[in-house]
Amino acid sequence: MQMMSLEISKAIDILQEHDLLVSSKVLDENLFVTHISYNSREDQTNGIFFCKGNNFKAEYLQQAVDAGAQLYVSEKEYNMGISSLIVKDVQKALSILSAAFYGNPERDLFIIAFTGTKGKTTTSYFIHNILDQVYPGKVALFSTVDRIVGPKPEDKFKSDLTTPESMELFRDMRRAVDNGMTKLVMEVSSQAYKKNRVYGLNFDIGGFLNITPDHIGENEHPTYADYLFCKKQLLINSKVNIINAQTNDFDTVIAAARETSADKDIYLFGRDTKDADFSISSKEATLSDSIFDVSAVTDKGKQLNVDGEYKLGVVGDFNEMNATAAIIASRLAQADKKDIASGLRTARVPGRMEHINTKSHGTIFVDYAHNYASMKALLGFLRTEYPKSKLKVVVGSPGNKGVSRRAGFGKVLTELADSAILTTDDPGFEDPADICKQIDENIDHSKVEVKTIIDRQSAIREMIETSSNGDIVVLAAKGEDHYQKTNGVDVPYPSDPTVAKGILKDIEG
Repeated sequence: MQMMSLEISKAIDILQEHDLLVSSKVLDENLFVTHISYNSREDQTNGIFFCKGNNFKAEYLQQAVDAGAQLYVSEKEYNMGISSLIVKDVQKALSILSAAFYGNPERDLFIIAFTGTKGKTTTSYFIHNILDQVYPGKVALFSTVDRIVGPKPEDKFKSDLTTPESMELFRDMRRAVDNGMTKLVMEVSSQAYKKNRVYGLNFDIGGFLNITPDHIGENEHPTYADYLFCKKQLLINSKVNIINAQTNDFDTVIAAARETSADKDIYLFGRDTKDADFSISSKEATLSDSIFDVSAVTDKGKQLNVDGEYKLGVVGDFNEMNATAAIIASRLAQADKKDIASGLRTARVPGRMEHINTKSHGTIFVDYAHNYASMKALLGFLRTEYPKSKLKVVVGSPGNKGVSRRAGFGKVLTELADSAILTTDDPGFEDPADICKQIDENIDHSKVEVKTIIDRQSAIREMIETSSNGDIVVLAAKGEDHYQKTNGVDVPYPSDPTVAKGILKDIEG
């Protein structure tokens, strides 16, 4: 990556332009910083340091100064003997100054961004797979699972967050642009707006898939209204919008889109509907694929010329809505129908509806379904496909966030499962046994056989060993995740598919 820098006089201008600057104390008017950071443990030589976080302490800033920081940005003043910029909101300042520090790479990318309670990752992978055929090696991906910032193997790595902190976001955009990439497909979480990680960023295409009560908790959104408010910001900050016409709170969502986009730049899609630009209908869903029709309802829809039958290489009729959003977005990014059809047919999503065949222990599905809506879609599909099979689920729920998921899991297990083993899934600072108990309290035990096994690998082993041919085993909510977040530490975990395959090797050879 080329040497990045930021002139402090320019930083002041940018902060004033956004009405964020409270005061500035600059000891050297000609200061150019060549390092940017909010982590006091890093080398700060000739750096700009951001004092951010609810638990920020003056000693962190002292550490940064000792490590070479020349300037700090903060919401309060510290007497440290270096230059300072005092701002109204340090998160917003971090975003716009990171963009400037990295040379505004967003201006060199056509950015497609999607939000939704479920389906963001799948839709992003669909779009990436389609566009990568049209623009080989030119399409970056920022997803919950992977980050792709270039064509080489070292340019692909695992993600820590659905939408990273703004500094990392612009750094990775810079890397993508330097690697010759011209398009970016990214997921945008509600937290990204809550924490101002995408402040000042505008998207060429913004998509809204759905919203259901989720991510409500002490470290996330205090209320559903706050969650909806953050989700709809993506549409306000996008030029063209793609919206599921059947989402909850549609009136609020479409009103947000209309704040900054004309109706000609808003595309609606839905299942078996006349109240959208595109209607989709399922034709066939099997264990290996799903076939569906897309038909344009309005003149605006017809102009895109995407009508016809599509085959999806990812199982589950619930993925057809995600695929339709991907079809519209890809067409708007100049992919033709042939490339779109081919891209959908070959798309694969890590940790989403992976299935593992066994010799005598049923069929195992691994899926990231991590809330009531996505679990209901998944189990409902499997119940329809396998009406005579026992549906057996291994699931846990994360600590310190999305507390409403626990009751949701209890409800969906009661509605659709035959048996369940409750276990650990990123417990954070909570006791996983308490989390399992909260899920268990919402399960009707007269309908579902329930066990709790705290160790996740042991839970998966127990479920596979006690299953036989004809059973369907679902390992839910963790997918391809290689860590358990426990007491502030990322503890290595092999991932559900790896664990399942290892157990099968043990017991079936």
